[in-house]
Amino acid sequence: MKKICIITATRAEYGLLKPLMHKLKESNQFKLQVVVTGAHLSPEFGLTYRFIEADGFSIDEKVEMLLSSDTPSGIVKSMGVAQMGFADLFNRFVPDAVVLLGDRYEMLSIAAAATIFTIPIIHLHGGEITEGAYDDAIRHAVSKLSAVHFTSTEEYRQRLIQMGENPNKVYNVGAIGLDNIVELPLLNREELEENLGIKFKKYNFQVTFHPETLSDMSSEEQFEILLQAIRQQKNSYFIFTKANADTNGRIINQMIDKFVLENSNVASAYDSLGSLRFLSVVKICDAIVGNSSSGIIEAPSLRTATINIGDRQRGRTQADSILNCNVEFNDVLRCFKTVKDDGFKKLLMNVQNPYGEGGTSDKIVQILSQLEWGDLKIKKFHNIAI
Repeated sequence: MKKICIITATRAEYGLLKPLMHKLKESNQFKLQVVVTGAHLSPEFGLTYRFIEADGFSIDEKVEMLLSSDTPSGIVKSMGVAQMGFADLFNRFVPDAVVLLGDRYEMLSIAAAATIFTIPIIHLHGGEITEGAYDDAIRHAVSKLSAVHFTSTEEYRQRLIQMGENPNKVYNVGAIGLDNIVELPLLNREELEENLGIKFKKYNFQVTFHPETLSDMSSEEQFEILLQAIRQQKNSYFIFTKANADTNGRIINQMIDKFVLENSNVASAYDSLGSLRFLSVVKICDAIVGNSSSGIIEAPSLRTATINIGDRQRGRTQADSILNCNVEFNDVLRCFKTVKDDGFKKLLMNVQNPYGEGGTSDKIVQILSQLEWGDLKIKKFHNIAI
């Protein structure tokens, strides 16, 4: 049995990886190793490793790395702590491969450590572009350190090949987050109200806003513009999920707490809702608002509109249900108005999601079962004739 080590650092990333983890756990060809790190182990971010245990997984190792600072200096130091922790872990675990998803700074530290240990990296969601955050560069860097790639669209597959990756090791399998939509029995409106202890209104919105780390405008200024637009919405309820442990993410979370305290009749906030509650909330809401990838990838499959603010997700393939706006008060108001329009609501019913229809984790396990594992440690650059 090949030892596959899945490493997760955030609630969102785990939510995407969960279907694949279940499939690997059930397989008789692979031994699943589960390692948690980063925000999962932080009380400030909700100790979300407990969601993993509640889902029936045994955590094989917890690697502490997160300093109580979200400045650039603090994050770089956290990355250094991560590399030291994973040096010890890889020396003991000796996995046949490491699975990493996406573009976060934790993944870059882990990928660098795995490379030195000559452990093949299986990378999910490579080839994508998000122009408004340094995550974009991190994603491409992790791709260049990886041996096998599972992309969410054919466009992204072709981009990795353009970057010199072997076409025979780059597979378009669709977005893994859609598996949860297909497989989970989502909660209805009444069940959510009872579960969350809230009362929905005529219009309802899920809000997730992360720092736009390459913007000249501060996170505080950007989020305040969104809050100003939210204050203008009548007969509306807002469910906030807090920002990740990114540069300056704490200021956004402090602003969320203050807003909810002052407006508890129309808003609530959560460190993490978990996959089931989060997707259920998005499904019944009129729109997901902010700059989360969930608004780009998952929301269209739930026939929910997206108000995508700023440049954080700029460059990603998008469905017709996504409304893009600048970080400007009037532009955000325009999108709120459009979402409430009956004509736009009719459009949502026929939206096609460019990221597939689910079944991604099954495809990944099938491909992994057929891999030639002996040639993964030596990686050659794939030249394309110009």
